[in-house]
Order: sequence, then structure tokens, then C-alpha cells
Amino acid sequence: MSELALKKCVPCQGGVPPLKGSALKELQKHLRGWDVIEEHHLYKIFKFPDFKTALTFTNKVGEIAEEEGHHPQICLTWGKVEIKIYTHKIQGLTESDFILAAKIDTIK
Repeated sequence: MSELALKKCVPCQGGVPPLKGSALKELQKHLRGWDVIEEHHLYKIFKFPDFKTALTFTNKVGEIAEEEGHHPQICLTWGKVEIKIYTHKIQGLTESDFILAAKIDTIK
């Protein structure tokens, strides 16, 4: 488990710059299979054998999102869940985005 998964998401109040460059690369090292897209958001596709399993996973992501007060964009389809994470108030990435991604990676 990533050390990021042990942290709590911190609500963004806005007015802080999004992370860029080496700061993003350093945090990304703690994640499994997440892409940093245009220094704006994290993205990952999770594959499943059927719709029911994908839906169960999606519901678990939703539970984590509610616990953390940080909500990703989720696209659910048969056998696949796509997740996009970023901090809306600053239109970019913060440490909390990486924390949420790490927590999602703990779902079995």
C-alpha cells in the first residue's frame, strides 16, 4: 500500500497553484498505473470480467470519495471503469488527488 493511501484528503479552498513538473512526477511514483494528463488530471482505466463487478468497484470508489470529501469523475460501462481525478477549484492537481488515487488502488 502506498504511504499516500494512509493520508487524508484536504479540502481545497482555492487560491493555491496546481502542482506542476517534478512535484507531479514525485507523487506519481507512489501510484500504480495512473497517468498524469497534461499536468491537469489523473486518469486510470480499471477492467473487470462483467458489469456487476465493475459496478461493485464503482460503489466502493464512491464510498471512499464520500469519506474523503473528494469526488472523482467516474465512467462505468460493461467490464470497465474509467476514473479522472483533479481539484475543480484550481483546475489542476493537488496532493489530495494523489491521495484519493492511492486509496482507490487499495480496493480489492
